[in-house]
Amino acid sequence: MWRLKRRRQEVRPEVAGEVAAQAAVTVAPAQPDLESAAFFDVDNTMMRGASIYHFARGLATRGLFTTSDLVKFAVGQAVFRLRGNENPEHIAVARETALAFVAGAKVDDVVRLGEEIYDEVMADRIWGGTRALAQSHLDAGQRVWLVTATPIELARVIAQRLGLTGALGTVAETSNGVYTGRLVGDLLHGPAKAEAVRALARREGLDLSLCTAYSDSANDLPMLSLVGNAVAINPDSELREYARKHDWPVKDFRTGRKATMTALPFAAGVGAVAGGVAAGIALRRLYRGRP
Repeated sequence: MWRLKRRRQEVRPEVAGEVAAQAAVTVAPAQPDLESAAFFDVDNTMMRGASIYHFARGLATRGLFTTSDLVKFAVGQAVFRLRGNENPEHIAVARETALAFVAGAKVDDVVRLGEEIYDEVMADRIWGGTRALAQSHLDAGQRVWLVTATPIELARVIAQRLGLTGALGTVAETSNGVYTGRLVGDLLHGPAKAEAVRALARREGLDLSLCTAYSDSANDLPMLSLVGNAVAINPDSELREYARKHDWPVKDFRTGRKATMTALPFAAGVGAVAGGVAAGIALRRLYRGRP
């Protein structure tokens, strides 16, 4: 019986970061620059919208849950974004719904669905400007890693499809190829991203003062502040102001009124709430054999 139990858990960014670094797998050949790398957030930095939401949308097209479910989750997500209140309680909910996303599912099935849905839904939502920035690092012989709250299996699919070095993402516990419904560490969000980058740098022998990080959100200031070169991409208002005060480059690849963008499913933590719930419902139905 699929069930999601609400649990209180102490958030320990250093644990989540270390776990994410240990789970990081290089999916592209090593580059000649052994000391520097680039780290890219995914949601609204590399991709328009939240990757987990797009995954849920792909599941909806397969009839695994209703369009009205998807709309309900998207509207709730937009409300969170407009209020700007991605507080600890919301992050706790994000953690729990990240568990719902995979509980009881087979790892191989999630990876297969992720590959299919990336090609169908996500590929056209990659920001061309951000992709070009990533390619410029690769061309310079540097490694390029995605750093995201998205489950690591989906993050790896995105990295593979983009030809990047690899990905750091939220790690879910598995047993015999099936997700248990528990996280290893915690959601890779906020300070945990910085800890993951720090742990990966130790493992890979990187000099963080020579590295570059990119993000759209002030939630990623710990990661951005960790490296020698920080760049704000499609920034929220808080990150834009911080970047201005600290002379960080700002690149905005959006068009039209920025206010309209809040209607789209963004924020990594909130994205895990909406998309994770939707994907959890879909996968539950899949494994119960329901249409």
